[in-house]
Amino acid sequence: MKNMTLANIAQAVGGTLDAKMLPEAVSAEHTQAQSVVLDSRLVEPGGIFIATRGEHVDGHSFIDQVFDAGALGVICEEAPVQPKGAYILVEDSFLALKDLAEYYRSQLDIKVVGITGSVGKTSTKEFVASVLSQKYRVLKTEGNYNNEVGLPLTVLRIREDCEVAVLEMGISDFGEMHRLSKIAKPDVCLITNIGQCHLENLGTRDGILKAKTEIFDFMQEGGQICLNGDDDKLVTIREVRGSIPVFFGYGSNNAVYADNYENRGLIGSRAQIHMKGIAGHDACSFEAEIPLPGEHMLYNALAATAAGMLFGLTAEEIQEGIRTVKAVDGRSHVIRTDRLTLIDDCYNANPVSMKAALDLLHMTELSEVFEDAARKVAVLGDMFELGTDEAALHREVGVYAAKKQIDVLVCVGNLCKYMYEGAQAVRSVTNCYYFEDKEALEAQMDTVIQDGDLVLVKASHGMHFEELIKMLSEPLHA
Repeated sequence: MKNMTLANIAQAVGGTLDAKMLPEAVSAEHTQAQSVVLDSRLVEPGGIFIATRGEHVDGHSFIDQVFDAGALGVICEEAPVQPKGAYILVEDSFLALKDLAEYYRSQLDIKVVGITGSVGKTSTKEFVASVLSQKYRVLKTEGNYNNEVGLPLTVLRIREDCEVAVLEMGISDFGEMHRLSKIAKPDVCLITNIGQCHLENLGTRDGILKAKTEIFDFMQEGGQICLNGDDDKLVTIREVRGSIPVFFGYGSNNAVYADNYENRGLIGSRAQIHMKGIAGHDACSFEAEIPLPGEHMLYNALAATAAGMLFGLTAEEIQEGIRTVKAVDGRSHVIRTDRLTLIDDCYNANPVSMKAALDLLHMTELSEVFEDAARKVAVLGDMFELGTDEAALHREVGVYAAKKQIDVLVCVGNLCKYMYEGAQAVRSVTNCYYFEDKEALEAQMDTVIQDGDLVLVKASHGMHFEELIKMLSEPLHA
């Protein structure tokens, strides 16, 4: 890791280095760390372990263990009683993590794409990374490493042979994006949309816009911006520090737009994507084969096209990157078993993404699933962090589901009682169920789900519906 010596690390985090126990052959001024981790199980020889205190586990209790595993050094809030190696004493280990990632980013000569928005961050990240990988060596955010712990750890995974880092940046309150941007220092800022997420802290969509656009605070000099031009909030951004946004969307007024859209159900879609002559690109068009299901995936493809343009990719390279993107568990991931077809969209949820998932279920032809399939089932759980409007927003989704003529609607969770009420108010749905929690549904699964069903599973991550996906992937009748 470039310039990541113990001496430089101590200076970057404002800590006190005790290197008395370093082996004679190791120099605090010249030996570079090989990795940085918070999980003691992931420590490699030559790595740095940051000991943090969690709700259930104190990383300080593993310091001896990581030295036995060959760690170069440890960052900690409490000095070891009998240190087995070099350590850097700090007041706040989590702050040290962020400071260290910020320092390391400053040592790297790479381009960073920062991606944020209310809906579709992860899928857009996958599309952008797939497209840019056609020309560059790319590192992308893995899993849900998009917050004030995950983003620094992702930055610290970057190595010198990497040319572009595609970083997902998630927040729930004001000030968070400012701090993430200070670490990432993006060269390209991409915002997918401004929806109804984290209203509990951010209040309104205008509040969300304000919080998300903090991504611009530490954009690199000469940085560029990609925005959803069909979003009524984002379209109001006309210029940021001399950078004129590249807008993408359906409308031909956008720099990147689409027409001739064809929904192909669970196998994805296709559309004609057009790029106007900007960013050194000649105006051109190409047919995009989008392998992930749902009309909302077209926006991800358009965003990736805009990013590809800014990085100088050809239309053919962008087209191939879109065609070869892979699904991520929990995000419109289609799972086929010999009994069921599952649409695993259980990683997170808000009113906009719930409706998009219901649209996908509604538009899917049952003939795509099983020859004798007859039912579409939506298993929906609570949406969190919606603030004072949470009851009304859940009812709204229930009404929407009922109007989509879903054969079976299953509402799970304390807030989903409002979703159930909304659905029942529109029409009397015979196959409409309400369960207080996931365990109550699991106990009745045999009566709710039948062989051959097409089942959408979606909820906020805190509902842990990935356990339902696992259960549904197994035989219904033991």
